[in-house]
Amino acid sequence: MSNVAVIGLGIMGLPMAKNLVAAGYTVAGYNRSQGPIDALAAAGGRGATSIADAVADADVIITMVPDSPDVAGVVRGEDGVFANAKAGALWIDNSSIRPDVAKELADEAVAAGLGVVDAPVSGGEQGAIDAVLSIMVGGTAEDFAKAEPVLNAIGKTIVHVGPAGAGQTVKAANQLIVAVNIQALAEAVVFLEAYGVDTDAALTVLGGGLAGSKVLDQKGQKMLNRDFGPGFRLALHNKDLGIVTAAARQVGITVPLGSAVAQLVTSLVARGDGGLDHSGLFKLTAELSGRD
Repeated sequence: MSNVAVIGLGIMGLPMAKNLVAAGYTVAGYNRSQGPIDALAAAGGRGATSIADAVADADVIITMVPDSPDVAGVVRGEDGVFANAKAGALWIDNSSIRPDVAKELADEAVAAGLGVVDAPVSGGEQGAIDAVLSIMVGGTAEDFAKAEPVLNAIGKTIVHVGPAGAGQTVKAANQLIVAVNIQALAEAVVFLEAYGVDTDAALTVLGGGLAGSKVLDQKGQKMLNRDFGPGFRLALHNKDLGIVTAAARQVGITVPLGSAVAQLVTSLVARGDGGLDHSGLFKLTAELSGRD
């Protein structure tokens, strides 16, 4: 299982591919734009000219693209993964997509003679760079065992959470928790600034107590600095919260906080802020309070 193809060399996919090269895998990468392909080649990987070229000799195929239609687009059709991967190859989808789509595509992969796991990741760009991603994996125990060595090269916490689609369900829960935490942190920072306290000191002490979280650690300073360069774009979190709210409705449960934050994220995307980091929720929160 030494030859790996990576389809999608974006903010997350490129550092993941580089970490696979560093771990000793032979990595071929394909992306719609040429720049990331060249960056992978410079790091010791091979730039592929097409999906078919990338997967031809691959033992493991990783897809890391934005949404459900994107995943379906790269695996289906004459030029897709299913038609061009060798029999017995393992497909790992690290994208975050709808659980029902993940299950549907997993069935198609099996019919095409492939192993498959849905393995969405959490940890953002820095987690991808540092190879410390949290990875929630859905699929059979056999396919998880095959995927685990590869996933260990890109992540730190790798857990088999159930059958096909289960990884995406857990990722949706992750995105719900993260969004609500970011909004709570944004409100807390606006509150602290309104009272004129030393916000750096305040976040330090808050981080040491029950209010502490990875969200506070990674996003608090970004809010204080008004630095919303994307580690994980609001547009993608908007997509993920759409998955959460739709899936919740499908099983008849309520997510009142998640639904409220989803509307705030949607409003930011609608006004043109979708390219900002999801800590950009602070911008709207501050504006609603008449502050900048």
